[in-house]
Amino acid sequence: MSGKQWEIPYRPITAADYTGAYPPLLEAVLALRGIPPEEAEEFLHPSIGQLGDPMELKDMPRAVQRIRQAIDAGETVAVYGDYDVDGITSLCLLVSYLRSRDMTCLAYIPNRLEEGYGVNLQAIDQFKAAGVTLIITVDCGITAMDEVEYARDLGIDMVITDHHECRGFDLPKAVAVVNPKREDCTYGYDGFAGCGVAFKLVCALSGDTEEMLRQYADLVAMGTVADMMPLLGENRFLVHAGLTKLIHAPRPGLAALIHKTLSPGKELTSSSISFSLAPRINAAGRMGQSDFAVRLMMTKDPQEAEEIAQTLCDLNLQRQALEQEIWQEAVDMVGEPPAAGPLVLASEHWHKGIVGITASRLAEKYNVPSIMICLDGEEGKGSCRSYGDFDLFAALAACADHLKGFGGHALAAGLTLDKRNLDAFRSALEEYYLRTPKKDAPQLVCELHIGDAALLSLPCVEALEAMEPYGSGNAKPLMCITGAVLEQIIPIGGGKHLRLKLRRGNVSFDCVYFAHSTADLEVAVGDRVDAAFSPQVNRYRDQNSVQFLISDLRRTDEFPLCRRLLAGEDPAPIERADLVPSRKELGVVWRKLTAAGQFDFTPEDLARQAPAGIPPAKYCVCLRVFREVGLAQTAATEGHFTVRVIPRAPGQPKADLNSSPFLQLLKQGNR
Repeated sequence: MSGKQWEIPYRPITAADYTGAYPPLLEAVLALRGIPPEEAEEFLHPSIGQLGDPMELKDMPRAVQRIRQAIDAGETVAVYGDYDVDGITSLCLLVSYLRSRDMTCLAYIPNRLEEGYGVNLQAIDQFKAAGVTLIITVDCGITAMDEVEYARDLGIDMVITDHHECRGFDLPKAVAVVNPKREDCTYGYDGFAGCGVAFKLVCALSGDTEEMLRQYADLVAMGTVADMMPLLGENRFLVHAGLTKLIHAPRPGLAALIHKTLSPGKELTSSSISFSLAPRINAAGRMGQSDFAVRLMMTKDPQEAEEIAQTLCDLNLQRQALEQEIWQEAVDMVGEPPAAGPLVLASEHWHKGIVGITASRLAEKYNVPSIMICLDGEEGKGSCRSYGDFDLFAALAACADHLKGFGGHALAAGLTLDKRNLDAFRSALEEYYLRTPKKDAPQLVCELHIGDAALLSLPCVEALEAMEPYGSGNAKPLMCITGAVLEQIIPIGGGKHLRLKLRRGNVSFDCVYFAHSTADLEVAVGDRVDAAFSPQVNRYRDQNSVQFLISDLRRTDEFPLCRRLLAGEDPAPIERADLVPSRKELGVVWRKLTAAGQFDFTPEDLARQAPAGIPPAKYCVCLRVFREVGLAQTAATEGHFTVRVIPRAPGQPKADLNSSPFLQLLKQGNR
């Protein structure tokens, strides 16, 4: 149980709410995400026609001209990347293309532990000694003002390709700076990852986008998903095409990694990249051994691919062990209660490659931006993660007087500072955070409140797969059902995860709840619960079934339903079967009512008013039935309710409870 604040639609939806243009669940999600019918086909079936002309990116013609000059003259070129998945895929993509043009091309990834992020002068010196005359950056370089000048003094040109935030019009004085986030770039789409920008570059160089997709779409998909770029617009098509290549024609290294990480028969999706493939590739960079990841992408030897894939899996296990140690130390440093503002933690013992993951976990646990700084002598390098709608990049810019450098996005960034400025930076960031307006947004927002089991049929959930690929900007739809009965709890995965069974009305649902044990639950078998979930198709041994991927569970608060019932609203079909009172329950409520003669209450009083063993919502049903058959009168005034027994005349026939239209509606259940 997370204790998260939920936001759910007041009214549960049913299949009758939709037009039939698409299966109802798919139509509902498209409508909620603001995708009108005239745009739905393009969204559901992305095509190459959605890609723009790469030459329209600012400075792309200048970049193409300089690189073609290098190709024609046989110059030695260096491609300078980054140590995360986006940087590695960007580098491998561009190096592979340039080498296919018979260029002498050096591939350079800085060592995360020794060099840190971005272009550095020592690397430029190495390039000069190797005869390099042109450096092309991928996924970095937008803040390399001094480094560009240094390279030019050595007779080396630079072409910058990046996607990180720009600081206004203050750009490096390179031959070309290709970044869709430039304020003077009018391309019309700026959501690319670094590999997306690198892909647009090779498309511009080759003039053949279709062939570049055949060669490199898998790398673009890997980097785009791993860097959590929005899967909308051009990115949606690029990832869709890349997943197709990963499934049907992956390069040897990625085929080996898929074989090592995915269970046989498990479908490869964008989630597979996020949670299975990307962490293992990132582990190489985090542990200072990114060369393994580059070799994995570049090798054409299946045997070598298998060996490197295993190495990456081993490095990931080492990373996980280190992460747990750092996590526990960080949580101990935060203490109880946690700070109201951003967390800024520092230590001389933390592994530089791991703290970014821990910062993300801290932000989620404490609901505030989190910065973890690795101190080395008098300098500190930090990994920063935001929370909610707080713009971390803008915050760092506001505190720049206390920093030696910073860069990144609104949600994730890095910084460098002098150790002596740590306290001043912490205070300045807290002050900025406290005076910056923030949306008091719920931590869990359910798009759909399901009121009809027909919406969760296998055909409906299968149709929803047309929304793939999922990721940033196009998350898996989060839905909820309320008032379900928790029928079964089964630990799986050595007790680390749970398999649950929920029943709503006459329909049961199988569920999985990852990263939760029985000790984490605050509900028990037999409890009525609300479940937030994403529906998915579970494919096992040629059998397909609907399964809920649970995001959160909470004990049901019946008061909202009680208010609806007392106000005369009918419950959703999926709620009805659980509300049918037995004859015995109707008798118990009637005896309580006749003994008192009249009740005055608010919905919040119902837990005290209802007889023992009868849920408040079912108690309200009994009162409505009595009203419909003429046994009682009800009145409501501004949320206050009155129920009064109607005296029976002598000899008057007994009321037929089954004549209540409301009771008959409930007995229909989900039919």
